[in-house]
Amino acid sequence: MQKERPTAIVAQSGLVFTRGPISAGKRAIVLLTLLVYQSTFTAKAESCPTTKDEISTDRPDVTNSSLVVPAGSLQIENGINSSARDGSRFVDGTNTRLRAGIANCLELLVDVPTYFANVRGPEGSGFSDVAPALKWQISPIPGKVDLSAVFGVALPTGSVRIAGPGAQPYLQFPWSWELHSGWGLSGMFTEFFRPSDPASKLITEATFVIEKRVTGRVSLFVEYVGDYPQNGSPAQLLNSGGLYRLTPTQQVDFHVAVGLNHNAPSYIVGIGYSVRFDELFSDKRSNVSVVPHH
Repeated sequence: MQKERPTAIVAQSGLVFTRGPISAGKRAIVLLTLLVYQSTFTAKAESCPTTKDEISTDRPDVTNSSLVVPAGSLQIENGINSSARDGSRFVDGTNTRLRAGIANCLELLVDVPTYFANVRGPEGSGFSDVAPALKWQISPIPGKVDLSAVFGVALPTGSVRIAGPGAQPYLQFPWSWELHSGWGLSGMFTEFFRPSDPASKLITEATFVIEKRVTGRVSLFVEYVGDYPQNGSPAQLLNSGGLYRLTPTQQVDFHVAVGLNHNAPSYIVGIGYSVRFDELFSDKRSNVSVVPHH
């Protein structure tokens, strides 16, 4: 699950950690190197999702799925939010993320520009950036924890007031751990690099989620989101919501977030719909499915 895109998160709140003499960005790069090295021994194609698995989305929570889209599949995730911050109220949509399984355990994703409409207040309206990325599933690892590594960049195509200046690369590591009786833990560590922003060139984001699968189709979650800029005060959110799987390849969802300090949005309320189309890129054209499975 996941509801906010990287550019939308930075535009709305802007958060994250720095520790010690070594920057968080350098630590993230070291971590990525270690994961890539380990994955050459632990990653197996058969451990990644197939078309037999139900849809797993990067929404409605901020924490993205630790799983990739099955090879040959196209997943479209959409949403719309209403939020308030610093006396301004926004409606933003469609928060569309396109996810394509281009190989076993490998996904190409693109965040389509989202339009932020200021419906009340002094701040302006505009589009966020388009943001392509590659996602590689490195799982399972010891302890039955699923993990992925994502590298993307928000290209400077949107409004500077909404998305910030210049290209903004990011490194991201979503993880998940399935517990017993439908309970699960997940989280995500992200480093946003903003080389053209004189105020804060590095923003670290950390999330943590407790999720409960209530029925075969219904899941609920509670999530903490903390964004910590290299220079400046953090912003923190408490996010909660749920999803309902209409079919194994279709999902509707909702979420409600409240700010925990003055740097975060006062509230964010959103709904969404996601769908997966399987075997679009398969060589077996006779089995192509362009309609969601029922």
